[in-house]
Amino acid sequence: MDPLRATAMLFIAAGLILIISFFYETLMAVSYQHTLDQGWKNEVRVPVGAPPVIQPSLRQPVNGVDFAISIPKLGYFAAVKEGVSSGVLYSGPGHYPGTPWPGQPGMVGVAAHNVYWENFPDLKPGDEIDLQTRYGNYRYRVTGSRIVNPSDQSVMIPNAAGFHLTLTTCWPLWAGAFATQRYVIFTDQFWPLTEKPGNV
Repeated sequence: MDPLRATAMLFIAAGLILIISFFYETLMAVSYQHTLDQGWKNEVRVPVGAPPVIQPSLRQPVNGVDFAISIPKLGYFAAVKEGVSSGVLYSGPGHYPGTPWPGQPGMVGVAAHNVYWENFPDLKPGDEIDLQTRYGNYRYRVTGSRIVNPSDQSVMIPNAAGFHLTLTTCWPLWAGAFATQRYVIFTDQFWPLTEKPGNV
């Protein structure tokens, strides 16, 4: 066989293997996230009424899951794990360590490596994002968005007192692991579904 043709076929075979591997790993990641989501829905029963005192023990991961995020406009639901390493984010969203939990003052930080190719930029000011916890549900409304470099940590610093949520994802959306920037969505807590901020 002609060496040039053999080399070309080798490159084609290697490319096919990489493509198949990418789709297989993505399928496994999506399947894993689906399992976490179903586990949350089946096992976690969010209280209907606000408990008199929220136990600190409820603000820690259980089986690696902190809370869940729901975005009605996009039909998006996902269990949120603790951490933002590539291993955590490959299958779904993660909670930025060191940022508050829902219901605590400050800026809750959630990162999503966009393996689902969700069109987060479709969210506009006033759109709703809900965080489900083991101690109540918290509703946020989008206030704005921005594109930043990955090193820009200022997006995790609230520019006003109160209760906020920042959601970050890859940018551009199609780039996946090759994304060079981050798309950031800012929100303010609109109202807890089960309790007032003063009781948290």
